[in-house]
Amino acid sequence: MFDPTLHLPLSLAMFQDIFHAPSGTELTRIILRWTHFVAGITWIGMLYFFNLVNVNFMKALDAPTKKIVVPALMPKALWYFRWGALVTVIAGLGYYAMYILRPDVVNANSAGADANTWVILLVWMLIGAAAWAVFNFVLLPNLNKDGKILAAATAGLVIAMSVAIIWWLDSQLTGGREHLASNKTHSIGIGGALGLIMLLNVWGIIWPAQKRIIAATGAGTAPDAALARRAFLASRTNAWLSLPMLFFMGTSHGDYIILGK
Repeated sequence: MFDPTLHLPLSLAMFQDIFHAPSGTELTRIILRWTHFVAGITWIGMLYFFNLVNVNFMKALDAPTKKIVVPALMPKALWYFRWGALVTVIAGLGYYAMYILRPDVVNANSAGADANTWVILLVWMLIGAAAWAVFNFVLLPNLNKDGKILAAATAGLVIAMSVAIIWWLDSQLTGGREHLASNKTHSIGIGGALGLIMLLNVWGIIWPAQKRIIAATGAGTAPDAALARRAFLASRTNAWLSLPMLFFMGTSHGDYIILGK
């Protein structure tokens, strides 16, 4: 009897000039980007669900219904939310360091600079962490009564952070008189720092507050209003920060060369 699988190798051979197996370096790059995309979709998708759907939905529920819905829904939703955030940032950091920042460091050093990838990355992270510290310990406690004022102050903070990041990257990636920090390095530098602030909001503000809110709701007691307000403002801040973050991620691919070359 004729076995149709006999022609399978010949059929696959037709694609030998089309399909190219990735090398080890290429495979690592593909896995990091794919992981970053999938985790990012999960994280930002949950963020938009919380802000666009869940906030108003919860307002419409009475206390007995919330006592049932919140403990059943929120722990699982927040699990995907917080771990999606962490995986997104870790994969993005690896990709940024190895495949975007490092080539610019090599180019700058060949032109006479004395740049170190890990020093640049560490200081960049410290700039983002410092911006979050100002938001968490200064802006949020003192401007939480008016969301518009908090938003304006946060916008000013983010702009100052972006200027500091551009200065830092440019100062380290200049060889002679040539500025060698690419558009990708600048764009992801700003977008990634916004992502870092958002991650710290998730793990440093939103999740600790939500654990207490879920416990109180499940016990049939009213959550601390100040705590709920703090979590809400941090989540809403993340929703707004995601817009420029995604913009700078998009400009890194060359559709619009906003910074550098």
